[in-house]
Amino acid sequence: MACGAEGVQNEVSAQAYGELVQRFQSAVFSVCYRLVGERAEAEDLAQDAFIRAYQHLASYDPRLPFGPWVRRIAANLCINRLHARQELQMPAEDEVYDPPAPAEQNPEAVRVQGEMAEAVWSAIHSLPPAYRVVIELSHFEGLSYAEMAQTLDLPLSDVKSHLFRARKRLAKIMRSYGP
Repeated sequence: MACGAEGVQNEVSAQAYGELVQRFQSAVFSVCYRLVGERAEAEDLAQDAFIRAYQHLASYDPRLPFGPWVRRIAANLCINRLHARQELQMPAEDEVYDPPAPAEQNPEAVRVQGEMAEAVWSAIHSLPPAYRVVIELSHFEGLSYAEMAQTLDLPLSDVKSHLFRARKRLAKIMRSYGP
């Protein structure tokens, strides 16, 4: 009888975890895509992040939000992948995220906005992985310095330095695009 109860418990756990995956899959994919820049690779890494999270549920503190925890796992997987390939590649042109323009903008403003989005995307992807990840975690995920330090297993001073240097490099790159 214990086996039957255990099976039901596992089924409920798997069903509950499936709901968590559905709830956070777009956020996790977004982290992966912004870090690695390739849709297929980001999909693989997002899936790996959920598998790894499921395998390590025992280490998850349920008093803390699940979203940041699984996004940290995804970010760390992406960092490892970037270090492994040691070559930062730009996404294919059709994969560059181009947000829809508000209807009230004129075509010239839409074109300029699209060019600026591509320039920012290009600048971020030209950064070394250590700088790219702090930009991602800070500006896109909204993590604090302390949360980034915990996520990346770095001293707080290193996180602050990386973010300062990343922003400085981004500003220099963006100046090269002109006004």
